Amino acid sequence: TSPATHRHADADDWLYVTVTRGDARAADTRGTLLRCDPPRGHSRAEDACAQLRSAGGDVRAIPRRDAFCSMIYAPVTVRAGGRWQGRAIDYTETFANACVMRARTGDVFALDE
Repeated sequence: TSPATHRHADADDWLYVTVTRGDARAADTRGTLLRCDPPRGHSRAEDACAQLRSAGGDVRAIPRRDAFCSMIYAPVTVRAGGRWQGRAIDYTETFANACVMRARTGDVFALDE
């Protein structure tokens, strides 16, 4: 793949990511457009794009980090929708708390950091 072809492919790699804390009655939602050429969209965009590239754009394939998370239930729902290497991406998952979310999704949803 030539650098120009690779650059064009990355230009099409984007996800609109949201993080919703709380439940449906009292939800706080934040979102941003994560673009990967160059990485931008939130403070951890470079790491998030690298993790997505290594996982082929599949958030579920990002390696889990070892983490000691509290057992406190403070639900966090994440969503990512967009395009990655020509494929439509539509990912939604709810985690028990933000620590578990970070351990499972890397920096993709690190909007508060």
